[in-house]
Amino acid sequence: MIIESIELQNYRNYDQLHMEFSPGTNILYGNNAQGKTNILEAVYVCCTTKSHRGSKDREMIRFQNDESHIKLTVRKRDVPYRIDMHLKKNKAKGVAINGIPIRRASELFGIVNVVFFSPEDLNLIKNGPAERRKFIDLELCQLNKLYVHSLVSYNRVLLQRNKLLKELFFHPEYEETLDVWDMQLVQYGKEVIRFREEFIGQLNEIICEIHRKLSGGKETLKIVYDPNSAAEDLEAGLARSRSQDVKQKTTLVGPHRDDIGFYIGDIDIRKFGSQGQQRTAALSLKLAEIELVKKLVRDYPILLLDDVLSELDGERQNHLLSAIDHIQTMITCTGLEDFVNNRFQMDKLFCVVNGTVTSEN
Repeated sequence: MIIESIELQNYRNYDQLHMEFSPGTNILYGNNAQGKTNILEAVYVCCTTKSHRGSKDREMIRFQNDESHIKLTVRKRDVPYRIDMHLKKNKAKGVAINGIPIRRASELFGIVNVVFFSPEDLNLIKNGPAERRKFIDLELCQLNKLYVHSLVSYNRVLLQRNKLLKELFFHPEYEETLDVWDMQLVQYGKEVIRFREEFIGQLNEIICEIHRKLSGGKETLKIVYDPNSAAEDLEAGLARSRSQDVKQKTTLVGPHRDDIGFYIGDIDIRKFGSQGQQRTAALSLKLAEIELVKKLVRDYPILLLDDVLSELDGERQNHLLSAIDHIQTMITCTGLEDFVNNRFQMDKLFCVVNGTVTSEN
């Protein structure tokens, strides 16, 4: 799969922008705060409907405008696609594929698979569980439309159950209606848990060898799914926790509290690993993500690297760059020294200055 071009209108600091990409390595360079990351974000939004930064639609619309447009042209197995994303300040976004509007985000997932790698991702291991759940959800939603349905349904029911728990303070007679929400929460929660178990198992089959190479053969990394509740125990767990849920006015049991662990031997590197071990594990995770997409969809994803090279030492830079030489990649950086010094292939250069992009070759 290849992204051929992107057009932006009233997006972040861009009034109008048209870019045509190389199927190889595309480097966007320039000083900080010029708009390089905004371009990668627009690509990601157009492929997934969400910002990697967690930004709301209205925050991505250019100042003093009410709407923003992104148009992405893609070629997948020689079939052309055009994705149009229409962001609105006070309404839900509109999405069209080849000019035909879609009603559900799940219809977009799978057309383009993207892997986003930013300096923040290097802290994925040491950050809180919410960041690791976000990683699982963002990747699984691209790979599995059934997971999208299960997750969206689970989150909708969870929201309603938590709303009811807050109302019980004023209307304790409503407590018996919790049974209705519990039944649905168990149904969708079991599906979410099973999809996540399968996903972590697939990653484990790939990441071990990647991490062994990155660590010079010194370490073996294993990912462990750490569910808040096993699927078969979810119903009983919700029942046991109900009185506590009512007291705290929130749902304390379920996959919305899951985590994943990273172990080198018996050591949980989330808690006891060095910064170097945590960063190497995060890099291994991203490289494993690329290989898993290839395995499942039989095509490489688009790789978006947002100023990551400056955060890696020379050895890790070389491992990353050698792993992506056959993938369409968009890389942001402040300078070109690392690429020149490593004699790395630069297929297309873009200089970004204050919202203006100039193609240099």
